[in-house]
Amino acid sequence: MEEQKSKLQALRLSGMAGCLQALYETRKIHELSLVDGLQMLIQAESDVRWNNRYSRLLKNANFRYTAALEQIDATAQRGIDPGMLSALAVGNYIKNGESILITGATGVGKSMLATALGHQACRQGYSVMYYNTQKLLPALKIARLEGVLIKRLEKIAKADLLILDDFGLTTLDGQQQNDIMEIIEDRHARKSTIIVSQLPVAAWFDIFPEQTIADAILDRIVHTAHRFTIKGESLRKKR
Repeated sequence: MEEQKSKLQALRLSGMAGCLQALYETRKIHELSLVDGLQMLIQAESDVRWNNRYSRLLKNANFRYTAALEQIDATAQRGIDPGMLSALAVGNYIKNGESILITGATGVGKSMLATALGHQACRQGYSVMYYNTQKLLPALKIARLEGVLIKRLEKIAKADLLILDDFGLTTLDGQQQNDIMEIIEDRHARKSTIIVSQLPVAAWFDIFPEQTIADAILDRIVHTAHRFTIKGESLRKKR
């Protein structure tokens, strides 16, 4: 038994090795037919690989919060259409490279909703990157000085889902608006982006000093995006 287990581990089949060990310890190994035993081993390996991939996706996403769609209070009164949320949970918007815009006052649950959608995407096997926009822009500036900006932008462009939280808290300077433009342009109609902001979409033009850049960016993310305008009292006050 130890020899077979070692061979499976050497082949990087840890799920099968663990299942084989469990069958041996519970004395069920001789009760199974070859087909049934093989099915159990394959399923165990599949489960381990899925769990490992899910863990890697969560780690790489670098979420600020832990959230699930089941925790979201989806009601029309809060500005969260339950039907729309259920449709987005399927994940087709990611396949189609569609955007989601989430706006509302501070504390109403915008980041929680975005994070829940991000966690759902990870469960479906999609790669996700979560950024606070106010931290991402200085990080891109440093990457430019270090000569690794292109590599950093290429990594962002490849993510199946990008979440930009706290978008629009400050007016962008000339280079920052160019960086945002490049990120949006790389992802437009290819990859999905969720943008979270305290500002209503109509006020986003004021974030960009250059009107032409504002027009180009908003044209790519606003008109075809799924929108949530969350209402209600701050959830932080309720706690």
